[in-house]
Parts: sequence; structure tokens; C-alpha cells
Amino acid sequence: MTGQQIFMPDADVVYFKHAFSSDESNDILAVLLSDIEWQQESIKIYGREIPQPRLTAWYGDPEAIYTYSNIVNHPLPWLPVLRQIKDQCEALCQAQFNSVLLNYYRNGQESMGWHQDNEPELGKHPVIASVSFGATRRFQFRHKSRKDLATITIELESGSLLLMQGTTQEYWKHQVPKTTQPIDARINLTFRFIRPVP
Repeated sequence: MTGQQIFMPDADVVYFKHAFSSDESNDILAVLLSDIEWQQESIKIYGREIPQPRLTAWYGDPEAIYTYSNIVNHPLPWLPVLRQIKDQCEALCQAQFNSVLLNYYRNGQESMGWHQDNEPELGKHPVIASVSFGATRRFQFRHKSRKDLATITIELESGSLLLMQGTTQEYWKHQVPKTTQPIDARINLTFRFIRPVP
């Protein structure tokens, strides 16, 4: 399967619109909704603890401990459905992953703000496979320093895979913005390879 290269200076981003078939995506979404141990973590902003505007879960190999937003994530053991998705992602991306962060957006008001996946555990130029099931959501990139570059918007459809690698996380931020449109649930999985931090 050949993906669509997204033209972005200082980045390497490829979009696979149909990484998973429609029937496969529907079946996977149902299993993820019922079997994943979802939780709502809190983050500290300007000294205040507020709940994240989505549900999350962290699965992976036992050593894949990941810290972001001052939250230390100890992985839950792989489920068969997650291994199935991981295997397909590894074959498509020609990469290895040992962990996955799941985000469950229950409606259009649940979101993810501007950020980079640049924690030390990911290494300097991480390979990240972002898979979506459920409702189509808008995903945006903006360059960290080049104000001459417009924001790039991609509509991530159910069954799609967005591959981010090379210097993407070094130079670009990304987000899933809120929408006022009535929208169904979406689950996103970002597969990563966590390395021990010295």
C-alpha cells in the first residue's frame, strides 16, 4: 500500500487513507470501546489541576514507561486487538513499536492542544504511527518557527494511518481542535518506541 506524502518542510509525514478496511475499522472500534481500561487523567495548568479533555490509556511492553505532562504512564499488557493493529502498522511503516497511547474523544468538544511528541524516551527523531477509528476528526500541524508557513489540516478518517517520522516532531507541533459540529466518538492510537532514559 502506498501512502500520500504530505508536503511539509523539515518533516516526513505520510497519510495512508485506507490502512484498515471499513468493516475491520468498525469491528476494531467496538472492541476498543468495550475492552480498553479508559481513564481521565488530570494535568496541571498555571498551578490548577484540570481533567484532560479526553480519555486515555497506555499499553505496551513492560519496560515502556512513558512520562508526558508530568504523568508517569506504566503500560498495561498488550491486548490481542492492540497487537493486531500494531502488526499491521509495523508492516506498513517498516518500523517497530513497543507501546501505544490511546485517546478516546467522546464528542467534538474533546480535544488535544498544540504539542510535540518530543519526550526524551522517544529519541531525537521518533517514528510515530497514528491510527484513527470512528468519526473523522481534523488534525492540524503548524511549524514552530516559520511564520510564513500556513497551518496544515488533514481530515483523519476511520481506518487511516498518519505516519510521522524524521524531523517532524523537532520542527512541527500538532493538535486535534474542538469542533461545534455534532460528531460521534473517535479513538486514536499512536504507536511509539520507548527507549530507556539514561
